Amino acid sequence: MLRGDLLEICMDTAFLVIGLTSCAIAFLRHRSGVRIFLWIGIWSAAYGLLHLLEVRAVELAFPLWLRATTPYVITVIEYLLVVVAACAWFELTVGTMRRVVLWLLVAGAITAILGIGSFVIAGDKRFMGLNNLVAAGFLSLLLINVSSKKLFEKYLRLPSRGFLVLGTVVFTLEALCVNLMPPLFGLRAPILFDHLGFLVLLVAFGYSGLKMVLTNELRLLEIQAELEVARQIQTSILPTDVPELRGLRISATYRPMASVAGDFYEFLTVDREHAGFLIADVCGHGVPAALIASMLKVAARSVATCADHPGQFLAALNRVLAEPLRGQLVSAAYLWVNMETRQALYSAAGHPPLLRWNHGLERIESNGLLFGVLTEAEYPVRQLPLCAGDRLLLYTDGVTEPENKAGQAFGDEKLQGVLAQNGAVDPANLSRRIMSEIQAWQCAAEAQDDMTLIVIDVV
Repeated sequence: MLRGDLLEICMDTAFLVIGLTSCAIAFLRHRSGVRIFLWIGIWSAAYGLLHLLEVRAVELAFPLWLRATTPYVITVIEYLLVVVAACAWFELTVGTMRRVVLWLLVAGAITAILGIGSFVIAGDKRFMGLNNLVAAGFLSLLLINVSSKKLFEKYLRLPSRGFLVLGTVVFTLEALCVNLMPPLFGLRAPILFDHLGFLVLLVAFGYSGLKMVLTNELRLLEIQAELEVARQIQTSILPTDVPELRGLRISATYRPMASVAGDFYEFLTVDREHAGFLIADVCGHGVPAALIASMLKVAARSVATCADHPGQFLAALNRVLAEPLRGQLVSAAYLWVNMETRQALYSAAGHPPLLRWNHGLERIESNGLLFGVLTEAEYPVRQLPLCAGDRLLLYTDGVTEPENKAGQAFGDEKLQGVLAQNGAVDPANLSRRIMSEIQAWQCAAEAQDDMTLIVIDVV
């Protein structure tokens, strides 16, 4: 008996191994685009297991308690094969065809529930005819879709259709022969014929899925290359070094969440005693935010004539950006420092407050509207005396808003603690310690926002 079933056992085991390997690949890749390999894997493994359980020699090898469950396992697989095949087909479709396949999938699932329930309760397979009808509908839809070039290009996510057409046609012809030979000629097609037809269809689906995934991977690589160029361009528009001003020590830190960011900072240096510090944060992330952040460079230079008056500077900047923003919002803060008089002027547009540390933390707020709300807006100005030992912090909300696993924000309180513990540390080292504390607070979680920090010490 075993010698007679050896070829069948080997082929069924091969389908089982192919299926499990495909599922493993899908889990290792762990991306939405490779779900088709999961369904193809389940499809192949279920098909192999179904026919393996129908081999008499295999059944007799099971212990009695396990042998009693074999009919139930076979019935479950017979009903669910159509559902799994529809899931694999669903991953390749788009548009209206995707919805049609979804309805077919639902019909197959309902039929499977009814059929399995009927077998468990009554021991019959009265719904198998309906299940075969759903399978025939699925195969007909597949054949129509791949046979028409127009339908293929409209409803499938594949770059080419040749191999999928071949696999579908071969499997359809095989299915017709297997089902028509007994009533017409009184002959039963060998099981090997059935296996070869399924193998061709399975390989066609796998090849099509692989082509789709490779196309998506190439597209992602192109996007990543373009993002890298965009990152280099964006980095080039940021200041390469900090200004050297009499009586000040300055440090700037910029950490984007992704390749490109919506944070921006700029120094408007007049001489060794006068300079402006601009920091801005575009609402949102990614390429759109980065494009707007790049606009800020040109806009800030175009209104630099009023750099010594923060209120006028921000109002002019808002007017320049009003039309290009097109509904996007930007927060900004601007600090003008005059070391000749040891005075500073500060104004902001919906931005986190300027922090001043000198044996205690002082929050300095002077906010107007965010850029992009109104074309004409007024920005109040605060005048600050600059005293020896003052430490000023301009930052974006990415510095204070990162959350730990408990959902607690880093916040001003943690920031104040870092400042208190590092009063004698120079601005560059302070910035590094703040970033280290934020990273530790997030407990290896991904960055939740872009982070920009400017530290200014008055000496």
